[in-house]
Amino acid sequence: MAVNLVKGQRIELRKSTGGTLRKVIVGLGWDEVKRGGFLFRPQAIDCDASALLCANGHLEKNADVVYFGNLTHASKAVRHLGDNLTGAGDGDDEQIVVDLVSVPAQYDRIVFVVNIYQAKQRNQHFGLIQNAFIRIVDADTKQELCRYNLTEDYNGMTAMIFGELNHVGDVWKFNAVGQGTTDDNLTALVARFR
Repeated sequence: MAVNLVKGQRIELRKSTGGTLRKVIVGLGWDEVKRGGFLFRPQAIDCDASALLCANGHLEKNADVVYFGNLTHASKAVRHLGDNLTGAGDGDDEQIVVDLVSVPAQYDRIVFVVNIYQAKQRNQHFGLIQNAFIRIVDADTKQELCRYNLTEDYNGMTAMIFGELNHVGDVWKFNAVGQGTTDDNLTALVARFR
């Protein structure tokens, strides 16, 4: 059974059988708040998920950002499965696969962020989004290990730090972050981790 996390909670990731967890799928999802109006149809909110591979807690180079423009990390250990332009439909809107045993040793932290594409130009923010979540799934068994549902009011926030994987020794832990920011694009969001 999956563990439902609260903001700031950290758990060690293990297979339900207690064995070594080799590969996980990080699923990120969200729904647009339904907005009414007969005269115009609001523009869809395009959220973009990214993974930042950090060494000694910090992002060292742009090549360590996995996103819709760089779908696979050079190590092949982190792979983005593609961009969803609208957030329509049920389940995960975007997925990032992490091969835990193949992540090069220098990377001790993988941060999962989501920014709204052209948020300020389109006058969009996370207050227009509901049911946002991040979940960790065992890629072998497809069993959900943990989920963090973001429940705070993120009105005015244009980007979000959803959560992070931390590697200490042989152990991977997941930390539910849920921190909104007003960063206008991925470049500004990434600068926080330099």
